[in-house]
Amino acid sequence: MSTSDAPADGPCVFCRIVAHESPAYTVYEDSATMAFLDLFPFTRGHLLIVPKHHGARLTDLPAASQNALIRTLDLMVRRSERLTPDYNVALNAGAAAGQIIFHVHFHVIPRYGEANPFHSSVRTRLSEAEAHSVVADLSGP
Repeated sequence: MSTSDAPADGPCVFCRIVAHESPAYTVYEDSATMAFLDLFPFTRGHLLIVPKHHGARLTDLPAASQNALIRTLDLMVRRSERLTPDYNVALNAGAAAGQIIFHVHFHVIPRYGEANPFHSSVRTRLSEAEAHSVVADLSGP
C-alpha cells in the first residue's frame, strides 16, 4: 500500500470528516481544505488543518493541494492569534515522527504560558460546550 492510499477498511477518519460523514467542530472550510478542533486538544483552540485530497504526507499531495493547505494554515494561525499571540505549528510525517492519522495535517496549538504541551500526560476529550465556545472565537473573518 502506498502512503497515499486509504486503509483497506475504508476511508480514514479525516476523509470521513471532509465528506461530512463523521462529525467535527469545523472552524473553516473551503473547496480544498478544512480546519477543525482536535477532540483531544493539548490546549484550548488546538486546531487541525487538513487538505480534502487524501495523502499521508505533504509530499503525497499535488502542488495545488499543498498551496491551498498552506494558505489555510496561514489563515488559521492568524485566527489563533485571537486567543493568544503564542502558538506552535506542527506536522508529524510518519509513525516514527508521531503521526497517528495517516492523512497529512497541521496542528496549530495555542500557547498560554503553560509548560511544554507535548508532554506525555493524558489528554482529555473536548467538551461540546468548550468546542462551541472556541469555534465561535475562531470562526469568521
